[in-house]
Amino acid sequence: MSDVVILDASALIALLKEEKGAEEVARHLPHATMSAVNWAEVASHLVARGLPADQAEPLMGELAIDIAAFDEAQALMAARLVPLTAAHGLSLGDRACLALAMQRGVPALTADKAWSKLALGISIILIR
Repeated sequence: MSDVVILDASALIALLKEEKGAEEVARHLPHATMSAVNWAEVASHLVARGLPADQAEPLMGELAIDIAAFDEAQALMAARLVPLTAAHGLSLGDRACLALAMQRGVPALTADKAWSKLALGISIILIR
């Protein structure tokens, strides 16, 4: 598999917790890019569940995921997505992931089933 995907925080958390769908995430990991916003979500999730911050950084660094800066264009796209995603309960992190995928024209990989109801012109790959 050589196609780039944009990784949502929910997908990476599923991999780290070895939840259902982790195998799907692992298959895409060598070609995954993640928004810095989603990277922060995952790090925050780990720290909130008791992993010391100084241990979260090297753990996540071992994954060797390409981290994309959250730029002005993505910020504006995330704002434009509010009316299209509000009914589905998507967060800023969700919209940041989608904005990056839309900007790059590549699929987004997520565990969030609500994303399958979106019509945004990009592919959404559900891990479960």
